[in-house]
Amino acid sequence: MNAFHSIAGRLAALFALAALLVLSLLGVTLDRELASVLERQQIEQLNTRFQDIDYVLKRLREPEQWARIHAKLDAVTPPDHNTQYWILSDDAQIRYGNALAEIVGISQGTSSIGELRVGGRTEPLLMRSAYFPADERHASFRFIVGVDSEPYARSRRAFRSVMVASVSGGVLLVALIGYLITQWGLGPLQRLSREAHTLSPSLLSQRLLTAQLPTELSDLAESFNGALDRLEVAYQQLESFNADVTHELRTPLTHLIGNTQVALSRERSVPQLVEVLQSNLEDLEGLRGIVNDMLFLARASLGERPHELLRCSLAAEVEKAIDFLDFLLEEAGVHVQVQGDAQAPIESSLFRRAVTNLLDNAIHHSPPGAEIVVELSAGDGQARVSVANPGPVIPAEHLGRLFDRFYKVDAARTKNGESHGLGLAIVKAVAAMHSGDVFAASCDGVTTVGFSVLNDAKDSA
Repeated sequence: MNAFHSIAGRLAALFALAALLVLSLLGVTLDRELASVLERQQIEQLNTRFQDIDYVLKRLREPEQWARIHAKLDAVTPPDHNTQYWILSDDAQIRYGNALAEIVGISQGTSSIGELRVGGRTEPLLMRSAYFPADERHASFRFIVGVDSEPYARSRRAFRSVMVASVSGGVLLVALIGYLITQWGLGPLQRLSREAHTLSPSLLSQRLLTAQLPTELSDLAESFNGALDRLEVAYQQLESFNADVTHELRTPLTHLIGNTQVALSRERSVPQLVEVLQSNLEDLEGLRGIVNDMLFLARASLGERPHELLRCSLAAEVEKAIDFLDFLLEEAGVHVQVQGDAQAPIESSLFRRAVTNLLDNAIHHSPPGAEIVVELSAGDGQARVSVANPGPVIPAEHLGRLFDRFYKVDAARTKNGESHGLGLAIVKAVAAMHSGDVFAASCDGVTTVGFSVLNDAKDSA
């Protein structure tokens, strides 16, 4: 596997790059400092050699002393000629030095310090010169001292070689140490990865161990465990949902098959066959209702939004839902009272469907002669619809699940088999499609269930 595809390899490369930049900067700084030190030493050496002879030349008294000066220059010139002396003059008695032709072009100006290349040297001589004008004792001349810079250049080259080797070795060492440290640091992450590989759908309760993880990985593992918790709940709900769907579909199908088999077991009259077909039709309509509701919930869970939102009176839409349920209300012996009003952008068909489901739920769980109260209000950017009916109190542990698909508190709250447990789930889906939410409460013999929809204008009647 390519090393740069791993975190350890990438971090090692970054450590090496950082070390290269830092050590290179340090090397350049040291190289410049060394060059400055060597240059000062070379100038100090040049000045020392120059001043020794300059002192003698300035105290020259007799022309016969030039022979002694030449002898002194021969004596102070080292065998390797890393220091050389020249005296340039038109007077042959004064002239001194080798390769005079190579330096004869030096200007006859004031004293100066510069570089001079003679004798095919690889490095120039650092030279200093001084001009002495003619007087009654001697002709004019220029005195030149040159110091070879090769030893200094050689020292600098040696330093650079050592520095390059040190930087290269340091970079490799930092890369190796960085890789080892990263591998050690990623040990908990590798262990966490191995634990994650052991997770299986057959062990939904299994979780990642977080006790000995670093803080950063502990937070990640806790988040992952939270996701597993939600996944386990969703999986259990899905299993329960599948079982409920199977049960809800199996009952009418079994009834259909049983009625049909009995009808076909012997000769039947036309009225008898019509009765069987009518019974089968009721079961088929129940199946169609379940299928339609399931398709609607599936589309809602995939993020379907209302096709057209129109701002209208919620009380007017509730009255239409009450009119639709007029026969059922009369049969159950209950009546509905609407309190308040609110304006909100809704899709009327979806809104009435949710209200109808709430009213149908309240009718089925209210005693005869009861009054169902529909309260409409608006505030905090939401329009709320709540339906309250008298009846047995629902335990608190069931309130949070009232809007789950196929969820029923108990058989005692269902007076007949008409309800298949999708009504409140549809209410929740409609609320979500209108950027709202659902709520439920049950106390003092009154159960209140409702939903809200988004209301930008915050209108209220």
